[in-house]
Parts: sequence; C-alpha cells; structure tokens
Amino acid sequence: MSMNVSNVDSLLSQMRIAVAASQGGVQAPAAAGATDFAQVLKSSLDGVSKAQHTAEDLQKAFVMGDDKVSLSDTMIAMQKADISFQTTVAVRNKMVAAYNDIMNMQV
Repeated sequence: MSMNVSNVDSLLSQMRIAVAASQGGVQAPAAAGATDFAQVLKSSLDGVSKAQHTAEDLQKAFVMGDDKVSLSDTMIAMQKADISFQTTVAVRNKMVAAYNDIMNMQV
C-alpha cells in the first residue's frame, strides 16, 4: 500500500480531533487543507490497483518475450502488488474489528 507518512499523520490527526470532540463536546475545527479520510482511502486503494495492473502488464510483456522486461523486474512488481494487497486486507480487517468493537460498546 502506498500510503505515505503524511497521509497517516493526517488520518491520525483527524481521529484525535474526532475523539476529542466526542469526549469533550468540543466543536471539531475545520482545518485548512485537511485531507478527507475517504480521499486517503481512495488514493491508497488506487495505488494498490495501479501496482496490480503494473505487475500484470509486466507479466504479459515477459511472457510475450519483450526484451525490455526482465524476470527480476516482473517478480519485484508482483511482490510489491502482493504486499500492498495484503496490507490493504489487514487494514480492512482492523477497521472491521474496530467497527464491531464500537458497535458492541454499552452506551
């Protein structure tokens, strides 16, 4: 997953603001230029999709005998796509678990 540190920091900042707002009844400030969670999630999923398409294109080119594509480049692209997909699945599982924990809380 190609989520960089600034996107993660922004996401954590938004989560902290939401927690502070829910605990203290404080109005969440509208940060100038703040990144929306949905945008961060979409860009991350787009990065995973792009990595998978790149790996698939390299595989096809290698199988077709393209001299410009090496086996090592193809294998590296496949591993990058696999790792980014596994990371996405792990994040999804953590989010679902967190959602279930929140839904099971006593009010």
